[in-house]
Amino acid sequence: VQLVESGGGLVQPGGSLRLSCAASGFTFSSYAMSWYRQAPGKERELVAIIYSTGRSTNYADSVKGRFTISRDNNKRTVYLQMNSLKPEDTAIYYCKKIPGDSWGQGTQVTVSS
Repeated sequence: VQLVESGGGLVQPGGSLRLSCAASGFTFSSYAMSWYRQAPGKERELVAIIYSTGRSTNYADSVKGRFTISRDNNKRTVYLQMNSLKPEDTAIYYCKKIPGDSWGQGTQVTVSS
């Protein structure tokens, strides 16, 4: 299993970013995928899940209405569109297949003016 996250960066409060996670080493279309994040000094937390067909999603309360998870099974990629970003969204963002134990290197998102 290989997961490669990208798309992070520095953005001002209220801004947007789109994260991508390219997956390989497993049958991507058969698995749910998720995004997690870990802020400095905090535990890693689940942000969003998308099920294998892409028709069903779930979100943490803290990001509902602002973040959208999606997937392209042909490209073996899962996305996280993040809008109306807040300083408390600052974290390293990781994707993960469900079930699974492998993590990518993550991508840093910093929300600051």
